[in-house]
Amino acid sequence: MGALDKYVVNNGFANRSQAIRFLVEKSIAEEKWQCNHIVAGTIIIMYDQTRKDIATQITDIQREHQELILSSSQYYINRNFCLHIATVMGMAHLLTQLADKMMAIKGIKHGKLVMSRAD
Repeated sequence: MGALDKYVVNNGFANRSQAIRFLVEKSIAEEKWQCNHIVAGTIIIMYDQTRKDIATQITDIQREHQELILSSSQYYINRNFCLHIATVMGMAHLLTQLADKMMAIKGIKHGKLVMSRAD
């Protein structure tokens, strides 16, 4: 199995195209936000709520980065899907690293970081 195929499987992407699209968007965002500006934003994650391990992993990551988390909440969309929203503030590159860590959890269906300068 090639590296891209392993990445697709390990990160729960539906196919190679989805993984490539994620990596391109991530690269563009990283270039833009590799700075020390103070920013505020949200990390939005959609996941299968029947997988209890995902919620636990999100909680553990947030606990490790309490200094960046202003608040977080979960919205149960239906029997299967949960929308998790974390409101964050800190240096842009730290928020990018946090979002990447959360979105890399196996089983995340969709994740996005939205930021705006706050300094």
